[in-house]
Amino acid sequence: MSMIIKNGRLLTNTGELVEQDILIENGIVKEIASSIQEEAQEIIDAKGKIVSPGFIDVHVHLREPGGEKKETIATGTMAAARGGFTTIANMPNTRPVPDTVEHLHNLNEKIKETANVHVLPYASITIRQLGQELTDFKALKELGAFAFTDDGVGVQEAGKMLEAMKLAASLDMAIVAHCEDNSLINKGCVHEGEYSKANGLNGIPSVCESVQIARDVLLAEAADCHYHVCHISTKESVRVVRDAKKAGIKVTAEVSPHHLLLCEHDIVGKDTNYKMNPPLRGKADRDALIEGLLDGTIDFIATDHAPHTAEEKAQPIEKAPFGIVGLETAFPLLYTHFVKTGKMTLVELINYLTKKPADTFKLAAGTLEVGARADIVILDLEEKEKINSDSFLSKGRNTPFAGWECQGWPIATIVKGKIAWRKESVHA
Repeated sequence: MSMIIKNGRLLTNTGELVEQDILIENGIVKEIASSIQEEAQEIIDAKGKIVSPGFIDVHVHLREPGGEKKETIATGTMAAARGGFTTIANMPNTRPVPDTVEHLHNLNEKIKETANVHVLPYASITIRQLGQELTDFKALKELGAFAFTDDGVGVQEAGKMLEAMKLAASLDMAIVAHCEDNSLINKGCVHEGEYSKANGLNGIPSVCESVQIARDVLLAEAADCHYHVCHISTKESVRVVRDAKKAGIKVTAEVSPHHLLLCEHDIVGKDTNYKMNPPLRGKADRDALIEGLLDGTIDFIATDHAPHTAEEKAQPIEKAPFGIVGLETAFPLLYTHFVKTGKMTLVELINYLTKKPADTFKLAAGTLEVGARADIVILDLEEKEKINSDSFLSKGRNTPFAGWECQGWPIATIVKGKIAWRKESVHA
């Protein structure tokens, strides 16, 4: 299979745009030059468009097996492709959990059969994510586990987390953590703040997250382990991670688009599309997250794509499940509200979605250069359109951003040299 992308604008590290052609053969970038005259089976004219490395998202819930009503590997990876993501990592809160060789093998087979982008499967830290018995890290790594996480459930016992970190470190693997001290959740459904008080709702305090991060960075130091914080959400958490990095501890962190864009004051009524975990915090927290991302305390952006059925989200806010979808809207939202407003550069945004996660987890992805795998997204930065959840390729429609007008949309996504998704109006 051969392909040439003609006249695309490639970003240099200094932010300059250089018009180049890209020759792809057998899934690999063969040549990048100002003009390529060879013949190819497919030619895409990308005149005036940005050609970028495909995006990476290390925090995605594909729900399969066990939650196929919410999402499947097929639908979730099509949503990823539409959003420009060519590599995603699948969280293990499925049923069954990928906590044994058999379960991970079965998941790998389903990924091979139905995935439309590269999927890196997490394995759980503990059996059934119960926080008690460690999984067989070595066997799961040999079968291709990306990293270890009990995502959705913080590991409650410090001794168990230290044991997990020491084992992961011995295998040069990362421990990835949803940080939440269960004794502090207080049956909360939103952030403990002005919104919860005004609406008579139990709140989840910020310290619920930050206290477990503080514990874990010290455990990571003791174990000499790479420790990665999922969807960081509070100003105290940012401070802890910043201090830990200054101390030389191997800690990294991600932030989700919704925590950069929204805070508790943006919640409309008791709309459950604003309910996620961690919850939307205060304005000072959101400001700290933006500052932490820009100063390097937070390493990159991950969506925490979490689809649910309409019926589930139609329940009262106290009972509805946590989570929103994010794969199809991440880039246009971030481009519109951070690059177009001058808060970050286009180079910075693309790095947060490509090079930074790739470097953090030593992935052979996130670059567009000769010899690299041809995982590419073509972006139309002039395209304006409103977010329409009815048109999502994900089964999930649960987004608080419906109706938001955004600029800068993916128009084609290429995975290993083949078109994974292309906007209907874009022709070869």
